Amino acid sequence: MLADPVLVDSGAVALARAAAQEEAGAEPVGDHVGVLAEDEASVTHLFEAERAGYRGWSWAVTVAHAGEGTPVSVSEVVLLPGNDALVAPEWVPWHERVRAGDLGVGDLLPPREDDPRLVPGYVGSDDPAVEEVALEVGLGRVRVLSREGVLDAASRWHGGDFGPRSDMARSAPARCGTCGFYLRVAGAVGAAFGVCANELTPADGHVVHVEYGCGAHSEVEVEAIPSVPVADLVYDDAVLDVEANVAAEPETAPDTSR
Repeated sequence: MLADPVLVDSGAVALARAAAQEEAGAEPVGDHVGVLAEDEASVTHLFEAERAGYRGWSWAVTVAHAGEGTPVSVSEVVLLPGNDALVAPEWVPWHERVRAGDLGVGDLLPPREDDPRLVPGYVGSDDPAVEEVALEVGLGRVRVLSREGVLDAASRWHGGDFGPRSDMARSAPARCGTCGFYLRVAGAVGAAFGVCANELTPADGHVVHVEYGCGAHSEVEVEAIPSVPVADLVYDDAVLDVEANVAAEPETAPDTSR
């Protein structure tokens, strides 16, 4: 129950409607559809919004009263969506919206500050091969792949188009690990991944799993088949065999005089 009835009488409703109409401009303000108590000294009056594109929205006008002898005043006028209102989808941060393939020419895509795939270079990369090279040349990177980043990439490559479970790999005659076009990558993932160097395959220049394969394996052999079919029985038309036919003796007519 409201402590101050002045906030909900006809005068307060009229004041709230006038404030909503001022904000709406030339557009009409609809019926008074409700009151929400904010605290003992203020309430919010709701009016239907008849603004184009705002179906289900309401004008919300908050009015306040400081006590006896003071007028009711308007604190705030806003548009609020109802339960069936058309509203924009919930905001999703950019780093959660970006998908593989979204990056175009000239685009910049900085990593998140708390990206779990990266760790400071001085922490170590979990990759002995990388650490060895860094020590030899005396240089390093600000950040390197963390163990989580390495495992995430390996999992993504394993389940991708050039992984061992793809349709191409299942129908291949042999695996990339035995192919002459397979370039093994260095580091912790070198035992499982490499790069294809065969320009005639769809995997050329891509990271492929050692168990991936395609029909262009370096050791594929195809049985040679003559371009012109040869019949099992061959006829030599260059030589003719001639056989003489013996003339048959004429037949004698039967004697019918008797």
